[in-house]
Amino acid sequence: MSLNSIRPWRNIYRRKSRQIMVGSVPVGGDAPISVQTMTNTDTSDVAATVAQIQAAADAGADIVRVSTPDESSTRALKQIVAESPVPIVADIHFHYKRAIEAAEAGAACLRINPGNIGSKDRVREVIRAAKDHGCSIRIGVNAGSLEKHLLEKYGEPCPEAMVESGLEHIRILQDNDFHEFKISVKASDVFLAAAAYQGIADATDAPIHLGITEAGGLTSGTIKSAIGLGNLLWMGIGDTVRVSLSADPVEEVKVGYEILKSLGLRHRGVNIISCPSCARQGFDVIKTVEALEQRLEHIKTPMSLSIIGCVVNGPGEALMTDVGFTGGGAGTGMVYLAGKQSHRMSNDQMIDHIVEQVEKKAAEIDAAEAAREAEPAE
Repeated sequence: MSLNSIRPWRNIYRRKSRQIMVGSVPVGGDAPISVQTMTNTDTSDVAATVAQIQAAADAGADIVRVSTPDESSTRALKQIVAESPVPIVADIHFHYKRAIEAAEAGAACLRINPGNIGSKDRVREVIRAAKDHGCSIRIGVNAGSLEKHLLEKYGEPCPEAMVESGLEHIRILQDNDFHEFKISVKASDVFLAAAAYQGIADATDAPIHLGITEAGGLTSGTIKSAIGLGNLLWMGIGDTVRVSLSADPVEEVKVGYEILKSLGLRHRGVNIISCPSCARQGFDVIKTVEALEQRLEHIKTPMSLSIIGCVVNGPGEALMTDVGFTGGGAGTGMVYLAGKQSHRMSNDQMIDHIVEQVEKKAAEIDAAEAAREAEPAE
């Protein structure tokens, strides 16, 4: 929940959903909105797949999905699950037996697409395997693969068809006394996806997995996802997110976190507030921010840093950040700590100095948090 009594216009009231578990990660209820991505390695290549999962986890991924299109993939999944630092979702299309094999291999969750998994009997077999092996299930409705009868009924993919597809498969799970499921209703069209998600959010209390599917490359896909997911999250809809980009999975995780951070829904790492730069800048803002983003990737502690090129907005922004730097004249700028002017620093030494100050502040925050956790309960 993102609530602010001082600035109520920042408040986000999350939709009430029931909570399920994806391995060790709670999804729904009052749990933090989790961030997911998906590997793009050959799943049967265990080393490559585990390496990509580890990189995603290091970037902040809470859950990683792995495609299991064939028997060699599900055979490899057992070792992948054993070596993964985060819960693994097995991505299932077309062949229900892969879902059963994935459950037996230790997947935390099975993602099934109602439009291509097969008959109700086959879905029931998947449910039985999920029950037997403690898996949750994601019902993954996709505008591009709706069931034939729904396309005939509605004429084309539309929000109503997607919601109806999702509800039909929810009923199958519930009729089989299975309730550990979440649902997604994805489309590459932002309007279609947003409308479908609003419809499914009103129709069920199941946790919702948000995504704009096949969003595009890093830049265009980030923008589409930020618009679609950002608006839904702002409305309180969404319990876990995956940003679908034609890019490195690590980039998906970064974008997902940035969307959540911008709404105050998750806090991880350094939130850099920086100006676009102009002729007033006292140093090269763009190159400085690029360097700091790379140099500060290792910081996991939630904190804020302002990098502003001149004194027009710099002091005001620095008032609200843990560390700040504002450009001045004569090759120097002002360093701010905890919102207050601290000392001047030359531009040619500023990057190393800011990194040092951020690391120091992160250590202070971590120590204070550890001390709070160590206090005996009253």
